[in-house]
Amino acid sequence: MFTPKYPPQDTAPTTFTHPAPYGSTPYVPAPTPVPSAPVSHRPAAQLTPGSTLALVAGGGALVLVVGAVLVSMLLAVAITAASVAVCAVTVRSILKSDRR
Repeated sequence: MFTPKYPPQDTAPTTFTHPAPYGSTPYVPAPTPVPSAPVSHRPAAQLTPGSTLALVAGGGALVLVVGAVLVSMLLAVAITAASVAVCAVTVRSILKSDRR
């Protein structure tokens, strides 16, 4: 039961075949390259006045939205801090009056 089980021996051939010596294969010339399309010297994106205006308006809207989100998060933190402070003062006064 506790004796090891070895896998069967490999049946692959153990002889190694050497590659053909250098220079014995015939020379095959590389295929001729296909001519490529002419290179255009135009910019990749053409900006018209209308598209520039749309980009500026979109960027401005994005800045306003991100700013509104950040301000609302800051306002939420400030309101939470104020309410915790009011609760702390209330609990402190209740405990102080309870001692008397």
